[in-house]
Amino acid sequence: MAEDRAPTDIPDVSQVEDAHPKYEPYSKGGNKDYTVLGKDYKVLKSGANYSETGIASWYGSKFHGHKTSNGETYDMYSMSAAHKHLPLPSYAKITNLDNQKQVIVRINDRGPFHGNRIVDLSYSAAHKLDMLKTGTARVKLEVIHFASPETELVNKLKASKVSQYFIQVLASSDKKKLERISSQLSHKYSIGHQITPHKALYRLQLGPIGQKGIADSILEKIKQDGYQQSFIITQDTKKPS
Repeated sequence: MAEDRAPTDIPDVSQVEDAHPKYEPYSKGGNKDYTVLGKDYKVLKSGANYSETGIASWYGSKFHGHKTSNGETYDMYSMSAAHKHLPLPSYAKITNLDNQKQVIVRINDRGPFHGNRIVDLSYSAAHKLDMLKTGTARVKLEVIHFASPETELVNKLKASKVSQYFIQVLASSDKKKLERISSQLSHKYSIGHQITPHKALYRLQLGPIGQKGIADSILEKIKQDGYQQSFIITQDTKKPS
């Protein structure tokens, strides 16, 4: 904040809303590793699960109206911030550890590059954290991360799967023996079966069974029939559309 200053005609920024977190693709500008004052800085590929505690500072009129690192215009009255490593833009909750006041900011710039400070806040953000007079404050920074639409789609596809259960009764190299046993057990418990090859053996599995509780119940009965080595295996399948 050297040679920086608050605005000459100080407006009322107490009603400025926090930044509204949402998914934004990382910008093409400002997200490459860079060097400042002879020191190299690496930019994180993602801000997911990122948090840190340290000293925050703020910047005001000296940079107001100038370009931020991702090509936007710095507005000291917005709820924004600068960070050395987080991808741009990112959203973060900032907590003043001395008074527990909190703000949510949109990180769209690089810095601070003085001392051990971890984040540079806009004038409005610093005002809401009550740190204008001190210039710095001890803060906790917690990134608010949103997955990309592509990642959300993958997660939805995973969630659209259902589990089916099989009871593996035994494995043997004697396929005919397994066929006899599978026929008996399938008839006794009114359940399907499959015999699958595995290396030099065949595995006898009863199922599929749609509910874990039913599978557990049948498993106990099969063990009582003398197949103590039996156990349940799970297979995921897509939900019917």
